[in-house]
Amino acid sequence: MRLLSHLVVFIAVAILFALGVWQLDRARWKEALLADYEAAADQPAVDFPYASDDPPLFRRSSAACESVTGWRDVAGANAAGRSGYAHIATCTNDDREFAVETGWSTDPNAGRNWSGGDVSGVIGPDGIFGYRLVSDEGLGGLEASAPPSPDAVRNNHRSYAVQWFIFAFLAAGIYLLALRKKIREERGDG
Repeated sequence: MRLLSHLVVFIAVAILFALGVWQLDRARWKEALLADYEAAADQPAVDFPYASDDPPLFRRSSAACESVTGWRDVAGANAAGRSGYAHIATCTNDDREFAVETGWSTDPNAGRNWSGGDVSGVIGPDGIFGYRLVSDEGLGGLEASAPPSPDAVRNNHRSYAVQWFIFAFLAAGIYLLALRKKIREERGDG
């Protein structure tokens, strides 16, 4: 029975440790990705909407929004960092839908009078389409939104790795203490 408990704890500690190593690998991957994002600002503009599922985030682009087919609002900030609402239009162009962040305001219903047109800006992440074009200027009477920045992409994989390593060491330590107590009780040292 003791062999089985040793095996279970060993496997659990190994899994926890492996999760820590995996998070360290993810941290290195994310650091390389963030370096690519930082370099994107110096790259030439790309077409929008982008034809791949792996868009060139944080690159400059422009698009023609032939018509607006819907609106949504998300938490956002203006160029001065003030919190409010980012207004996102669902646009169509050649039967293809894409998202354009038209600007910022403190009113969730503002800016809905923009009906489309040419837009220039920076490609940022989007929760529905995967990416969206954030306009350089406010459209439809809105203020300009804060441009998307790689600084907003979180990289907390190293702290996750530390947590997994701590869990592994705590599990091993608690098991060793329990095992020591059990051995003392069996010897009658109690």
